[in-house]
Amino acid sequence: MNANTHIPAFDTGYHYQIMRRAIDLLDTADHALTLDEVAARMDMSPAHFQRLFSRWVGVSPKRYQQYLMLGQAKDMLRDRATTLSAAHEVGLSGTGRLHDMFLRWEAMSPGEFARQGAGLTIYWGWFDSPFGLALVMGTDRGICGLALAAEMGKEAAMQDLVSRWPKATFVEDPEMLRPWVMTAFGASQASDEKAPIYLIGAPFQIKVWEALLRVPSGHVTTYSDIASSIDNPKAVRAVGTAVGRNPISWLIPCHRALRKSGALGGYHWGLPVKRAMLAFEAARAEG
Repeated sequence: MNANTHIPAFDTGYHYQIMRRAIDLLDTADHALTLDEVAARMDMSPAHFQRLFSRWVGVSPKRYQQYLMLGQAKDMLRDRATTLSAAHEVGLSGTGRLHDMFLRWEAMSPGEFARQGAGLTIYWGWFDSPFGLALVMGTDRGICGLALAAEMGKEAAMQDLVSRWPKATFVEDPEMLRPWVMTAFGASQASDEKAPIYLIGAPFQIKVWEALLRVPSGHVTTYSDIASSIDNPKAVRAVGTAVGRNPISWLIPCHRALRKSGALGGYHWGLPVKRAMLAFEAARAEG
């Protein structure tokens, strides 16, 4: 496989790198930084920094910073937590919850999963995304893997996804995936387009991932709430493991799962990415 092929779909990956550096500054600062201070530390003029920042998230840097503060996750959990059983009752599940992203999904059978991808052709390609470089994999049925490489690097991201289906045949074909990727990240707004996802996992994992699909953008849930929603309230640790094994970042929103305390918990693709995603969605939800 040639992991160096890179088919840009968006220019917003560059903006994520700016956000990543801003997050680091905010994390280590001993006081609230002004626009001028943040811009100066990133060697940009305030006007240029604000323009790039606002283009990426749609709100001002000052407002976005409010969503990056350490207490924001707890505030979201208090004010914007989703009770998944209630969400299901009002139709916030599956394709209903994801109508704005035009997603549909189906899952592999347990027997197919047990074969570790044998007989399955998986296409792959590299794309820019709002959160840095993304490795996307898919079958003829839909996207089955989406890894974010900004924190772990391209080689580790490739190995991570390939190792999940060791007996599959992998074919580099970014053009086959490109329409789905553009729709998934919001570059295509045509209402008749679909960005299908194809879940490849054990039955318990798929139950957990389906529960994550019920969490609306800009909201969060907890591992314990997910466990209760799948009628297994004592399986909180197993839920956490399944959340961490989610192969389709962003589209299956494992970044919206928090610990009951409001702590972010872990994130397979890197905690800075999780913080950026939560802040991105919260800012847009209220912007």
